[in-house]
Amino acid sequence: MTDVSTRQHDIITLARQVGRVEVDDLARRFGVTPQTIRKDLNELVGRNILNRTHGGATIGSGIENISYEARRFVAADEKRRIAHAAAALIPNRSSLVINIGTTTEEVAAALADHEDLMIITNNLNVAMQLYRHPSFEVIVAGGQVRRADGGVVGAQAVDLISQFKVDTAVIGASAIDEDGSILDFDHREVRVAQAIIENARHVILVADRTKLGRSAPVRIAHMDQIHTFVTDCLPSPRLRVLLAEQRVRLIETDGEGANGTSGKD
Repeated sequence: MTDVSTRQHDIITLARQVGRVEVDDLARRFGVTPQTIRKDLNELVGRNILNRTHGGATIGSGIENISYEARRFVAADEKRRIAHAAAALIPNRSSLVINIGTTTEEVAAALADHEDLMIITNNLNVAMQLYRHPSFEVIVAGGQVRRADGGVVGAQAVDLISQFKVDTAVIGASAIDEDGSILDFDHREVRVAQAIIENARHVILVADRTKLGRSAPVRIAHMDQIHTFVTDCLPSPRLRVLLAEQRVRLIETDGEGANGTSGKD
């Protein structure tokens, strides 16, 4: 399966912003025929990224996430840049927890040149990426494995993570509200993410701009519990001010560099 095209990526971004896109409007916006747009929409519907409607398409509902495989293709280049910026913050000879998510998986891939890491994860995909590294110790949380994404959730995963006090946590999110709430869809996954935040000295949130303004029903945490937020860009002035007030370090990978304060102690 190939990555989404630049036009399809822009269609996804627009759908997330406004909720619904129309074939004729998109054809005018991109200077292509309605038939080309219909083909784009059909491909995105086939990947479970959009839902087809008469004359257009809508983004998925606010109570159900799009499929994990489909999420791999949303903002793929942005996720890779975010991942490399986040990995650069993780020192050699340290401990970290990485949770479920397509962006956190990219962070795991970006750790290939690190040395002497202890990695705790509830993400089987992360474990499979990293366990062969000769100087990594990989610990996998026990519990129920979700078929949808290889995530391990439930009380056993929470209990294991709570036994550690790690140097760094790398977490993802399904949505970020303008008020600074960090959100997800599965309350079981949220419990694990909360345990990760509580048991890390430095918490890094990785999320691309398509997560901003999305809705999801379960609250993971608030931005005031995060130390560093790595994203491709932050278009929300309100959220930018909030991060500065809470002394959360903001790193934007799309040419903006690091903004805000140096972060919390």
